[in-house]
Amino acid sequence: TSSEKYSPLDWKGYFDQEDDVCIPDSNDVFHVYTAGKEGPVVFCLHGGGYSGLSFALSARIIKEKARVVAMDQRGHGKSSTENEIDMSIETLCKDVEAVVKTLYGDAPPAIVLVGHSMGGSVAVHVAAKKLLPTLAGLVVVDVVEGTAMASLMHMQKILSNRMQYFPSLEKAIEWNVRSGSLRNIDSARISIPGTVNYRHRARLEETEQYWRGWYEGLSDKFLSSPVPKLLLLAGTDRLDRALTIGQMQGKFQMVVVRHTGHAIQEDVPDEFAALVLNFVSRNRIGPRGVEIPGIGRPSQPHT
Repeated sequence: TSSEKYSPLDWKGYFDQEDDVCIPDSNDVFHVYTAGKEGPVVFCLHGGGYSGLSFALSARIIKEKARVVAMDQRGHGKSSTENEIDMSIETLCKDVEAVVKTLYGDAPPAIVLVGHSMGGSVAVHVAAKKLLPTLAGLVVVDVVEGTAMASLMHMQKILSNRMQYFPSLEKAIEWNVRSGSLRNIDSARISIPGTVNYRHRARLEETEQYWRGWYEGLSDKFLSSPVPKLLLLAGTDRLDRALTIGQMQGKFQMVVVRHTGHAIQEDVPDEFAALVLNFVSRNRIGPRGVEIPGIGRPSQPHT
């Protein structure tokens, strides 16, 4: 039956545990899902309207070779913050910095930031601001400045056209699959319950004042980030001029993932996980940074 086909799936078969990260000297509590025991930390940032569970299916594979942390960003999932609407890029970046600091203190492991859509812009800004001293890699999923800026004028219309209320979680999952926003039923059955409580959890339509800040100048910030970079795209028409030139100069690796919608990590989780793990291994990113046989880890410069 349709209710069985679209029934929620538990995240426990994919992540190992969930935790609340309480940020010192504030009332902000960020919910994180974690998996894996060793290797560098693949730190995942979901897109607007999604949650950390967006990375569940791929986490099951990535955790065999690396650790995975997927956080519910401010105003999303099970995180609770003093100001759910302040989704300025500065605040979202500080949230990531605070969560990493609270989790790992003064000795964080090597971190590969992976960000989808809005989360991709947060990842790029965090990298460009050099907020994480052990950042070892940057993976941006289906967001490019030119396309994102052009689509902002349609965002409110897209948001208002969404089904606003759901009689059940099964109906919410079914709607997301039938509407084409997610193409993998199993992923939708895990991730959608983290994004709705009979209505959409994230009040994105109230955050419009911050949208331009997510994407303005993104290409230059991406290109200037001083770590290995991978850009995953769901279509070929997404590159703007700065990125086209940067790619020709070999400043980053780009992969166009076929037969997928916007949420690459949900639609083709096995392929997504393989791309992330190949990136980690090709750039020799180990638990403590870049690993070159016979040479110890270089000491981090203190700023």
